Amino acid sequence: MDAITGFQQLSLATVITVVAFGVLTLWLFRRIVNGYGNKIEASSALPYPPEIPGVPVIGNLLQLKEKKPHKTFTKWAETYGPIYSIRTGSTTLVVLNSIDVAKEAMVTRFSSISTRKLSNAIKILTHDKNIVAMSDYGEFHKTIKRHIFTSTLGPNAQKRHRIHRDTMVENISKKLRACLKEDPLQAVNLRKIFQSELFGLALKEVLGNNIGPLYVEELGTTISKDEMLEILVIDQMKGAIEVDWRDFFPYLKWVPNKSFEKNIQRMYFRRQALMTVLIREQRKRISRGEEINCYLDYLSTEAKTLSEQQILMLLWEAIIESSDTTLVTTEWAMYELAKDPQRQDLLYQEIRKVCGNEKITEEKLNEVPYLSAVFHETLRKYSPAPIIPLRYVHEDTQVGGYHIPAGTEIAINIYGCNMDKKVWESPEDWKPERFLNGNYDTMDLHKTMAFGAGKRVCAGALQAMLISCTSIGRLVQEFEWRLKDGEEENIDTLGLTTNKLHPMQAILKPRY
Repeated sequence: MDAITGFQQLSLATVITVVAFGVLTLWLFRRIVNGYGNKIEASSALPYPPEIPGVPVIGNLLQLKEKKPHKTFTKWAETYGPIYSIRTGSTTLVVLNSIDVAKEAMVTRFSSISTRKLSNAIKILTHDKNIVAMSDYGEFHKTIKRHIFTSTLGPNAQKRHRIHRDTMVENISKKLRACLKEDPLQAVNLRKIFQSELFGLALKEVLGNNIGPLYVEELGTTISKDEMLEILVIDQMKGAIEVDWRDFFPYLKWVPNKSFEKNIQRMYFRRQALMTVLIREQRKRISRGEEINCYLDYLSTEAKTLSEQQILMLLWEAIIESSDTTLVTTEWAMYELAKDPQRQDLLYQEIRKVCGNEKITEEKLNEVPYLSAVFHETLRKYSPAPIIPLRYVHEDTQVGGYHIPAGTEIAINIYGCNMDKKVWESPEDWKPERFLNGNYDTMDLHKTMAFGAGKRVCAGALQAMLISCTSIGRLVQEFEWRLKDGEEENIDTLGLTTNKLHPMQAILKPRY
């Protein structure tokens, strides 16, 4: 989720509106730019990052109208270097495109670049930063991150939830075999099966049960599990990339944008109604003395200072984040293995050597380095969040030898970091072998920038690795994978994300 997604879909009508107002605001724009330059000269001997040429008022927005800004940022880095600035309407945005400058911003300069600047859509959907991923760094952020780490995502919590992950992998295997029994020659939609089981796992970890159909009075209907997934995950991900052109021209926030507001408020209302009923049903269980090792039960006893709305938001965050990013990585890994029989066989033989006829389990992951390499190489090429949600510079600082004034926004282009030709040989190629050169621990979760760095590093990194690696291992151990004819060219992604636009279609053959 990222405020930058507003670059994607500026319509011609929007541009005309902006230009019209530009005549009235150009003088203000010039004053801001001139004041900016004077401030830099007065406060620091360091230069300001090089600027990408743009046009008055709109800045570089029209250059970013295509739907993959992370790729445009990467191309610009080849000309302007790993750090440069652009204008997005009335905002100055500094873009970081290398591991070195990204880590400097996230670790060394963290105290100056620790807050978030949200798009209007994300501000509404997160109830103004009431989730771990989008909250500003401070006591609230540290408290709620400690809660999710202790109850669900930390090493000890992961041991307690192990049974749910094992059940999930078994269910996926059974469903795939059922598909083959029904029609051995029919292509399989892995996403449909994997996403449903992953969502069920999230519900167990968060609420204690893999909940089925549920009547929601405010929505006036009974909601099935598939509809829950739609309301709590899929719609919310779509909403996060909804465009509100006012994000780029805050001084025009008084101009209505009714279609945007109606759509986002509908998503917010449906999620709020469903989450309220889900929580209420589970609290009935708790009142009967039926305690379960889950996030809700933990928050009910350990998070007395949080409001009901804050608890609702934290539970929803754990559901959506567990149900999306791991799916993206696993599906792309299986796509790459299915189109590369030699690498697929190399992984299979390694698993067979370590596990024999036994099913691969989490305990064996340390002994299968090629599986770890597959996971990390997939994260590198298809990082689920190609651009980290924007950070806001709240005091003058410096990054990469440049002066960064307070008020600047920072975009960390993870895609650009992982496509840097100075770091990665042939970065456009998927080559797991690059992670087998002995420079990394096979279980190192931060070989790429996919999980971030510093104090805001992703709390769910361990769970993502355990689920994805074990699932990939079992899928290759039990089946031979081959892409359906024509599927190799089907590599389009959804908007700003690296989510595969269309589910992978593969032909499977049981190995035993």
